[in-house]
Amino acid sequence: MSENQIKTDEQLIAEFQADDDRAFVELVDRYKDRLVNFVYRFLHDMTDAEDLVQETFLKVYKNKHAYREIAKFSTWIYTIAGNLARSELRKKKRRKTYTMSEMSFEDNEFTPVDPDKDTEGIVFNTYAGQEIMKAIKQLAEPFKTIIILRDIQELSYEDISTILDIPMGTVKSRVNRARLKLQETLSYLKE
Repeated sequence: MSENQIKTDEQLIAEFQADDDRAFVELVDRYKDRLVNFVYRFLHDMTDAEDLVQETFLKVYKNKHAYREIAKFSTWIYTIAGNLARSELRKKKRRKTYTMSEMSFEDNEFTPVDPDKDTEGIVFNTYAGQEIMKAIKQLAEPFKTIIILRDIQELSYEDISTILDIPMGTVKSRVNRARLKLQETLSYLKE
């Protein structure tokens, strides 16, 4: 393989399994931002999301030999991160605690506006994005997970089926039902 060719995830995990820590570092670089974004959609707390992603990589590091090339590496790592996020969410619900970030406004609420920009469009898009995230947060767990994996993380139906260990037909059905629920909830935005 020439130096210019990018290695696949599966090649990197194989190298890491052969004790090449540089391959692990490259996997972390590839996945850390995507996984933080993914976990954040569950927890709505950036610090917790970053902590869980670190825990995900720690599990990958400690259990590197548990990976077998019967599934894509991305599926394996998303499964680990998703399981940790769902566990943390269950713990949070049992504790019934609220963080300051859940009770306060966004940090960038008072950012000065550039007068040359379409402020009405920016305001609407920001508002719509916040409303969409609120609506996703209100979805029942199976629908929330499906919509995050499909529409936010843009994973394939096949990958989602593997990550959640459910049939492809169930994935497609849940995606459609989740989108319909979101459309119902957000119908007021069209007015």
